[in-house]
Parts: sequence; structure tokens; C-alpha cells
Amino acid sequence: MESDSGCKVDRVIEEYDLDSADPRHDRMDEGLLARWRGDNGHSAEGYRTLTEWFNKRLLRRVFDENGRDALGARVDHDYEMLTGDDDLLREETIESLADDGIDGARVREDMVSWGTMRTHLQDCLNGEKDTRSKETDWERKSVDMATSFAREKIETVLSSLASDGELEGVETSSVTVQVQVSCDICPTRVPLDVALERGYVCEEHGRTSTQADTQTNT
Repeated sequence: MESDSGCKVDRVIEEYDLDSADPRHDRMDEGLLARWRGDNGHSAEGYRTLTEWFNKRLLRRVFDENGRDALGARVDHDYEMLTGDDDLLREETIESLADDGIDGARVREDMVSWGTMRTHLQDCLNGEKDTRSKETDWERKSVDMATSFAREKIETVLSSLASDGELEGVETSSVTVQVQVSCDICPTRVPLDVALERGYVCEEHGRTSTQADTQTNT
């Protein structure tokens, strides 16, 4: 996607009149901050989830202005096709959009990446988000539950292997399960708890505000 000296999110909001595209807020920026922070009845959302919501609002606005059906899962489907890795499906979707007078390639170019969304929230809007652990921190609790479940299953398997005589020393060993997250751009890999503590996975590709505005879907 293109990059420019100004804020791409601001440009897209203005160009597509997205201030009126948020059903719960008068201005798009107000809604983005509220959804990111978890204010005004919203559940706190991460950058990727918020970026997808924003891009789908953009796509829905384009559909409405060009008379393309936006009901049901149509927007979700076309969004996945436009941003997915399958070149053939993307081209077919662009051709389908063209039948309704929509320049699908341009719309895709105007969609923003999660890095751009992060920069907009933090730098353009001076937004801050409380990242301290809370009783309602379901994300961390879910990870803890998943690792605990994995450890129990592995311990059961090891016990079975020991009973079958296929593995020795199980009685004097212990199982440790650690979740690691990797950068998709470089070989950086860190434990999840480290990433959570410092607020990013990869310093080079996760913190820089000049990150290339390339659409990702991971």
C-alpha cells in the first residue's frame, strides 16, 4: 500500500466520509478510541481487530454508495477475498466489484494496516490505554487455561509412555509449557509473557511508527 507524509487513517476517513459510518459515535475517531480502550460499553479491542472493523466499515460505505448488496456476510466475504493470499480469488473479487462500478484495487490500497492504526491512535489522537492486568483480563486467563490444559495432557501422555516402558525417568521429571510468539518479518521469537510485559513482539517491526503500510492478515 502507499505511504504518505500525512495520516492515512485521517485521509481515508475524510475521503470516504467515514465519520458517519460508526453507528455508535458521532465521529469515527471517537469510536476508534472507545473501542481500543474499552470505553462507553465497548469491549477493549486490539489493533488488528480494530483495523479489520475499520476496513470493513470502509468497504460497507463503498458498497452502499454503489448499490452493492452489503447484507449478511457479503462484506466479510469480500473483505477476506481482497486481503487474502489467494491471488486468483482476489482478482475474481475485484472483477465482481467492477461489475458494480467499484474499483476494488483502489479500495484495497486505501485499507489500512494495523501498524498504521496503532500510529493513528497513539500519535495522531494521543491515545493511551491501560494495559495493567485486571480481573476481567480474559485474554491472559485464556492463555493460562490453555497452557495448563496442555501441560496436563502432556503429563498424561508421559505417564502412559512410562507405563508402556517407552520412556524412562518420567517420575523424576516435570513438564513446562511456554507459549512463544514470532515476528512474521524476521526471525525474532520471544515468550508471550515477555512480549506482554514490554508491549511488543519485535522491536524493529512492531514499534516503529514508520512501518510500511502493507496489508497483513495474520
